[in-house]
Amino acid sequence: MRSAQQILADSAVIAVVGASRDPDKPAHTVPLQMQRHGWRIIPVNPYADELFGEKVYRSLADIPEPVDLVNVFRPSEDAVDVVREAVAIGAPAVWLQLDIVSPEARRIATEAGLEYIEDRCLAVERAVGQLTRLPAA
Repeated sequence: MRSAQQILADSAVIAVVGASRDPDKPAHTVPLQMQRHGWRIIPVNPYADELFGEKVYRSLADIPEPVDLVNVFRPSEDAVDVVREAVAIGAPAVWLQLDIVSPEARRIATEAGLEYIEDRCLAVERAVGQLTRLPAA
């Protein structure tokens, strides 16, 4: 199994379930920061049409291309359904943001062979690992 930082380093396209329109929420600032550091962010939110300059999809199933990582900004009780969707689209890894924990989601992901991270922040792991997807200057 890869470490959290290795999963992030290996991922180019991140689907963000629960990406927020509210610029003061972590579900907006974290994906935006990841995008600024070179990751392709695909927002998933049933109530928005565009975020971060990208088309927003209503569900993971609606995304017309493969994703490397599904990042979850939804309450823990919603994580099970999101992980089931991630399994259905063939995502290799799922990452639940800080304070989001679900033993059932972990079980589903693990049984399906997905790598699973929970209760950790993408932006913090990116900063700690000094990770970027931008070309060196």
